[in-house]
Amino acid sequence: MSETPPETPSPRRDDAANWAQSNTLLRVTEAREGAVNLNVNGRQVVGPLQGFGQLWLKTFRVTLAGVAATPAEVVTVWKSHLPSFQPPQNRFFPSLAGVAPGEIVLINATLSGMPVDTGVLVLYADDTSFTLMTPQGHPESGWVTFNADDEAGAVICRVQTLSRANDPIYEMGFRMLGTKAQDAIWQHVLTSLARYYGAETPVETKHECVDANVQWRYVTNVWENAAIRSQVYRLTTPLRWMRRAPRSANTPITPDDEVRE
Repeated sequence: MSETPPETPSPRRDDAANWAQSNTLLRVTEAREGAVNLNVNGRQVVGPLQGFGQLWLKTFRVTLAGVAATPAEVVTVWKSHLPSFQPPQNRFFPSLAGVAPGEIVLINATLSGMPVDTGVLVLYADDTSFTLMTPQGHPESGWVTFNADDEAGAVICRVQTLSRANDPIYEMGFRMLGTKAQDAIWQHVLTSLARYYGAETPVETKHECVDANVQWRYVTNVWENAAIRSQVYRLTTPLRWMRRAPRSANTPITPDDEVRE
């Protein structure tokens, strides 16, 4: 009778430290000065399968011709300068730990004139790449990956997104004007990165529709829409000011008087 060979334990992944730990809900434990922490705490991250709109793979690429830097050196600069490489309407606030696995980057942006306060989770980060994942309510549901590598002696930098519009309102916005606005953001980021190294190279842009269908079962995602909630937050600011106004010494303060944002 043959003996059953002992089970071989699965080898430990060498890149385990590069991934965010699995957490059900996002928690912001610190926020940089000036950042609005809204529509992130308590939200779940969502991938392309949980979005409403058409699924798109978009690739933005720039060549750093003649730049004497390695891909790892470029990505180190990219991580540390991520906020300054953004266009003015797209304000990024990494945590004090920076762009590291499991950290949250708060985002205070403007989309077609409307405020959008949200954030992203650093899902993965290594020496030559990092990936951000969106939470519920973000304009998109999916991932955006930043990476650099060497091709024929030149450093190639890419931004690649795989995502859907999170809800019907965002989908309508992307089909009307939002796609061009989003393209302009990532083109600006890559142009800023190239200019940091003194390179003036055009950004190549490629769009591929992976799934032209919308997912009606996620129409209720609109309830978490960060743009709507951010606008309501702005409009109700005077009410919060009134609640925070000084009281007379004889007026007791109750727990309900605390404002939790």
